[in-house]
Amino acid sequence: MASVSEMIPLGTTAPDFNLREVTNGALTTLDDLPGDALVVMFLSRHCPYVVHVQEGLSALVDEYVEAGRPVSFVGICSNDAASHPDDAPESLAEQKRLVGFSFPYLHDETQEVARAYGAACTPDFFVFDADRRLAYRGQMDGARPGNDEVPVSGIDLRKAIDLVLDGKPVPEPHLPSRGCGIKWRG
Repeated sequence: MASVSEMIPLGTTAPDFNLREVTNGALTTLDDLPGDALVVMFLSRHCPYVVHVQEGLSALVDEYVEAGRPVSFVGICSNDAASHPDDAPESLAEQKRLVGFSFPYLHDETQEVARAYGAACTPDFFVFDADRRLAYRGQMDGARPGNDEVPVSGIDLRKAIDLVLDGKPVPEPHLPSRGCGIKWRG
């Protein structure tokens, strides 16, 4: 069953984290992610909503990186890997390699980071400004599995990033992301 973003208050400070990268185990913190914008993405491997947008998301990230824009991207998987083995670090590393994710992809084993960010589903997107204050939370675009009439374009996420990079607020309403609910432990 699909879940939607919790839509935490704009202006919320990005919670710090200290998580391991799925490919090499390197620790990554909020301070390791420089730039005038930060995009925190809660992702997974098993969710059809993520699978539907993952190639478009990878292309969107690469566009900003290749253009040298001052934005950092980070993916975090907080699903319980015991109940959903496709979301274990080894499987996420394979997803990263197959899809070509160029951003750090972190595993939130304790699920504390997802709770701190108010992540509710995968995918779930949060865009923070240079001061790491929340400027946007919500959907990447209106594309959903089974609805080929709406292309995977990243239009909502792209608009939010561009406005933040231009030092402008992202006007509301922000449409919540829709996807598989976070698979909480116990």
